[in-house]
Amino acid sequence: MKLSIVTTLYQSENTINKFHTRISSEAKKLVNIDYEIIYVNDCSPDKSLEKAIIIFKEDKQTKIIDLSKNFGHHKAIMTGLGHASGDLVFLIDADLEEDPQYLNNFFSEIKKGNCDVIFGQQKIRRGNWYAKIYGAFFWKFFNKISGLSLGINPSTIRIMSRRYIDALLLHKENEVFLNGIWAITGFVQKPYLISKETHSQTTYTFSKKIHLVVNAITSFSNLPLIAIFYMGVIILSFSSVNIMILLYQYYSSNVSVDGWASTIASIWFLGGLMITFMGIIAIYLSKVFIETKRRPYTIIKKIYSNAKS
Repeated sequence: MKLSIVTTLYQSENTINKFHTRISSEAKKLVNIDYEIIYVNDCSPDKSLEKAIIIFKEDKQTKIIDLSKNFGHHKAIMTGLGHASGDLVFLIDADLEEDPQYLNNFFSEIKKGNCDVIFGQQKIRRGNWYAKIYGAFFWKFFNKISGLSLGINPSTIRIMSRRYIDALLLHKENEVFLNGIWAITGFVQKPYLISKETHSQTTYTFSKKIHLVVNAITSFSNLPLIAIFYMGVIILSFSSVNIMILLYQYYSSNVSVDGWASTIASIWFLGGLMITFMGIIAIYLSKVFIETKRRPYTIIKKIYSNAKS
């Protein structure tokens, strides 16, 4: 049984050597030399690629996919999975926040034969109080509006069967939200509790997290569009009732309708609401625009491989 190990490189120069030593050791214990380690360089700005090339020259089980630019973590992962040839594929980040020794645990679990995916789930979310609250709220909210059941704090680390990988690669979405795609691909998937350590500062900035949230929601739920309709109905109903009351006051008791400040406030409120609604619709339209172009996930600059063509 051949094992493929897929990982991405981005600001990984401080961890790649130690990661490779540890993950190779674990792989050899399980399958001897019948494995491959695929590094996907997502145009890392440091010396990650240079160090990976040194490893490649020394280890024939290593393969490097060098991307032409930074396409993002999720797209880089899908590219790596597309080049994996193993009967089992183990996905893990090279930053050592997840212990490479989990390969042994995950391998043992999936060998029991009662599922196609074992994925990591954090016991306690790593980070400060803000990250923990944000993470818990996001996953509960996403599960609610998408109708999926991803659990709380799922992690990138996972081991997958060949048939699951083949099904996963059928997805051709350009705007990739991996946790959602992993879930809708189906098959039997089971969580495995893990702990993550902090070895470096996260590359997911606040703006990237916001983009991830928007992409996740608009990729797997049409609830915002439906909410716009119902919000419009509610506003129309309140406005109609208010107009009827004002007309009644005017014609029944000749009461003049005052309230310049309230009128302006209402205009600003409705104007802001309309712009927000138009923005939500624009996000969905932009996703349709991007998907119809059918551009590839990534563009590969060069592949370093010891395999005979």
